[in-house]
Amino acid sequence: MTPAPVFVVLCTCPDAGSADAIARALVESRLAACVTRIAGAVSSYRWQGEVEQAEEVQLLVKTAHAPLQAVIARLQELHPYELPEIVAVQADAGLPAYLDWVRAETSEEV
Repeated sequence: MTPAPVFVVLCTCPDAGSADAIARALVESRLAACVTRIAGAVSSYRWQGEVEQAEEVQLLVKTAHAPLQAVIARLQELHPYELPEIVAVQADAGLPAYLDWVRAETSEEV
């Protein structure tokens, strides 16, 4: 049987407080095995016809396939932005033991 895919979900937050709250909520609810916060990211983007630039905190959310849609829904619910960045990238390769750990930590059977 092929193991369930693992995803890294990218999401930027406006500040450390919102990033910490989102990260903790995702891990506590077992929707994510791990959330890495990278402060100091600078995003340039077009929003409502204007080019904007903002310092943000980048979240790297590690999760398995089963809770992916729940992760996306929870991010939308918790996020302060009107249109948050939520992009899921499937991990095609990685350390097998780490990928197994992500699957185990996001499993409902734990």
